[in-house]
Amino acid sequence: MSRHVFPTLAPLVTLHETKRGRALPLPPRLARLYGRLRMPPAHTRPHVISNFATTLDGVVSLNVKGHKSGGDISGFSAQDRMVMGLLRSVADAVVIGTGTLAVDRNHLWTAEDIFPRFADEYHRLRAALGKRGPPLNSVVSGSGRLDLRLPIFSSGKVPALIVTTAAGEKELRRQNVPDSVEIRAVRSSGGAIRARSVVDAVCRASAGKLILVEGGPQLLGAFYAERLLDEQFLTLSPQLAGRGADVERISLVMGQAFAPRHPLWGTLADLRRGRSHLFLRYAFP
Repeated sequence: MSRHVFPTLAPLVTLHETKRGRALPLPPRLARLYGRLRMPPAHTRPHVISNFATTLDGVVSLNVKGHKSGGDISGFSAQDRMVMGLLRSVADAVVIGTGTLAVDRNHLWTAEDIFPRFADEYHRLRAALGKRGPPLNSVVSGSGRLDLRLPIFSSGKVPALIVTTAAGEKELRRQNVPDSVEIRAVRSSGGAIRARSVVDAVCRASAGKLILVEGGPQLLGAFYAERLLDEQFLTLSPQLAGRGADVERISLVMGQAFAPRHPLWGTLADLRRGRSHLFLRYAFP
C-alpha cells in the first residue's frame, strides 16, 4: 500500500460538539484546526479515554508485516496525527501494551513524536494546563519480556512505567533498569493483568487524572470489560481493508465479547470532519 498524504492541513469541520466540560486553552493554531476541545473538570477518580483509527469495515490493524500501524489505517492522515498529538498533549499518562510497542520500537508516546510540526503548540498547551514535562509512558507487560534499551526506557526523554506481574518484574530486573523507569508488579490471574490494576499503578506514578489508552485491542478490551473507559475517540478512515483467510484482521476490541448478552452502547458526544475522515467521540457510562 502506498502512503497517501494530504498536501495541506485543513481545519476540521465541527458537525456536532459536546457542551460538557470546560474548554481547554488551546493555542491559536490548534484552536483553528481542531476547534474547541472540552474535558471534564478534575475529579478524585481518573478520567480514562482511548484513541484509535479504524477503517469503514472495523479494522484497526492490517496485521501484515510492515503494515501494522495506525498510519496504514488512516492513510497517514496529517489531521489524524494532529488529533493524536492533541490528546497526548492533554493526557497525564499514555497506556500501551507490548503489541503496540512492537509496532514501532523507537517511538515515544508524546505529542511531538507523533506530529513534530506542532511541537511548540503542544508544549504551550501542556504548560497552560500546568503539566510539566511529557506524559507518563506506561507499558503493560505480564511477562516482563521487554528490551529496556528501547528509547521509551533508555532515552530519559519520558518518564516510563512498566506494569507487570511478580514474575515479569523478576525478568525485568535481570537487565540494567534506567533511572527514568519505574517497575510496578501487580496481582494477576493466569498472567493477565486487570485494567483496574493498571489504572491504580498509573495513578500512583502520576499526579494527573487524565489517562489515554492507545492500545492494543486486547488491552482496550480489558478496560471496556471492567467499565473503566469513559470516552472513545475514533477516527473513521474512508478505507475498506477487507478480510481474507490468510491474515487475521485486528478490530477495535479483541479478547472480549459483549453483545448480545452485555452490549456496550456509547453516546455520540462529538463529530468533526476532515475531508473524507470522520473524527468521532463517544461517551460511555
